[in-house]
Amino acid sequence: MITRQMTVLTLLAVGLLIAGPHVRAQKKNSAVPDSPDARAILHVLNRIGYGGASGDIERVRTVGLPRYIDQQLHPARISDADLAARLAPFETLQKSTRVLAQEYFVPALMLRRREQQQRARDGVSTSVEPGMSRKERSPEQMDAMRADRSVLAELSQQRIMRAVHSERQLEEVLVDFWFNHFNVFAGKGATRVYLTEYERDVIRPHVLGKFRDLLGATAHSPAMLFYLDNWQSAAPNQDRQDRRGRPARGLNENYARELMELHTLGVDGGYTQKDVQEVARAFTGWTIEMPRQGGGFKFEPRIHDDGEKVILGHRINGGGGKKDGERVLDILAAHRSTARFIATKLARKFVADVPPPALVERATARFRETAGDIREVVRTIVTSPEFFSSAAYRAKVKSPYEFVVSAARAADVEVAGALPLVHALRELGMPLYFCQPPTGYADRADAWVNTGALLSRMNFAVSLAEGRLRGVKRTSSMNTAAASARDALFQTALAGDVSESTRATVAKAKSAAQSLALTLGSPDFQRR
Repeated sequence: MITRQMTVLTLLAVGLLIAGPHVRAQKKNSAVPDSPDARAILHVLNRIGYGGASGDIERVRTVGLPRYIDQQLHPARISDADLAARLAPFETLQKSTRVLAQEYFVPALMLRRREQQQRARDGVSTSVEPGMSRKERSPEQMDAMRADRSVLAELSQQRIMRAVHSERQLEEVLVDFWFNHFNVFAGKGATRVYLTEYERDVIRPHVLGKFRDLLGATAHSPAMLFYLDNWQSAAPNQDRQDRRGRPARGLNENYARELMELHTLGVDGGYTQKDVQEVARAFTGWTIEMPRQGGGFKFEPRIHDDGEKVILGHRINGGGGKKDGERVLDILAAHRSTARFIATKLARKFVADVPPPALVERATARFRETAGDIREVVRTIVTSPEFFSSAAYRAKVKSPYEFVVSAARAADVEVAGALPLVHALRELGMPLYFCQPPTGYADRADAWVNTGALLSRMNFAVSLAEGRLRGVKRTSSMNTAAASARDALFQTALAGDVSESTRATVAKAKSAAQSLALTLGSPDFQRR
C-alpha cells in the first residue's frame, strides 16, 4: 500500500510544486506579529531554521516571536551545551590543519605512493585501483585510508548534527548559506586538507559579522587559494621563481574572476576583463606554505606584481605588496553592486526565488548604512512585511539538505551518527562539500523539482520512518495509532495547515510509520 501511495503522492507533488506555492490571505499589518498563529511561527522556523521539532511552536509562542528572532540573530547568547556534548566524540573537529595533514592525510598519501612503487617493482599496475578488494590492501593501508576518510566523515556528520539539534538555528542556516556562497570543492587536491579549518575558522565565526571580515577570511584561506588556483599565481611576463627556485607559472585569473562575479559584485556588477586582470595582479604572491602538509597562508613578495594597478576606477600605486590585495577587498566590499548582490541573495534565501524589489532595495541600503553588517541586513529581511506576506508563505522549495534536516527534526529523531544522512544527501544529488563549480548549489526550486528527485525523497522518508537508518532513532514511540501519529505530525511539521490531497493520502496510512513517511513525503512538507 505504501509504495503505491508513494508514487501517487510523488506525481502529485511535482504538479503542485511546479504550479506554485500554497498561499492564503494574511491580514497582519505588523511585520513581526506579537500574537502569531501556528502558521506564522512555523514559517519563521522554516526560514531562519530547519523547521519545527516537537514542541517548538509552543515554545516560540511562549518566548514571543519578536524575541525569538532577536535571539537567533545573536547566537552567542543561546546556550548550546547539549550540542557540544554530541560533537565531543569527533576527534578531528578541533585539530589544526597541520596536525590533520601530519596525522591523517600525509600518512595515507605516503602509503599509497609506497605501495604503488612496490606494485611497479612486482610488475603489476602502478596504480591502486579504487575498486581494489580489501584482501589486496595491506592492513597498514586500510588503517591509513580509514583515518584519511574519517576527517571528512566527521566534518559532514557535525554539519548535519548541528543543523538537526542546535538551538542556534539561524547560525546553522547561515553557515550553509555562506559556505555555498564562498564554495570550495573537496574533490580538488589539497582543498580537502583545509575543509575543517575553512568551515570552523573562516566561515562559522563570521556568518553574522561584517561582510568585509568574512571576505577577507576567505581570501586568506588556503582552501580558497588552492581551489581557485591563486596559490600558483605570479607576476606575468617576468623571469621570476618561487621560493624553491622553480619558474613561476604566471598570472592566474580564476580567483580574481570569481571574487568579483560570485563573491562580491555579481555578474552584472560593472567590472570588465581588464578589471579581472588587474585584480589578479593585485593578488599575485598570495599563496600557501607547503599546502599538502597543511601549511598556512603566506605572502611571497618574489612572485608579486608590484606595479601600479587601476581597478574599478581606483588607482593602486606600485610597491604595496600584500596591501594591494587588501585594498582590492576594501574596494569590492564597499561597492554598491556588492551591497545589492548580497542583499539579493539573502532575500532570495529567506523570502522567495524572485525576491521583492522593494525589499532588496531596503536590504541594500541597510548593507551600505552599516558598512556591510550581515546581522543587520538579515534582520531587515526577516522582520520585513515581505517576509511575513502571504506570497512568501511556502514559496520556497526545500533543497535536499533542508529536506533531510527538517525531516529529521519533524520526526523527532536522535542523531547519534549522521553518516546515513550524509549518504542520503549524496543520493539526493547534494553531497556535502562536493559541489564542484564555484557557484555552489542552487537556491531555486527548478534545480530540485522533478519526479525522480521527489520519489527519492519519499524513499528517504520511508527509511527514516521505519527506523532503517543506523544511528538515527526516534525518541518517541512509533506504536501509537496511525491517526494519533498523523494528527501530531500535522501540527509539528505543517502547523495544521494541510492540503486536502495530503490529508486524504495520509489518512490511508495503516501505521504511525506510514503516517510519518507520507507526511514527510507530501507536497506540503517539501515547501518551506
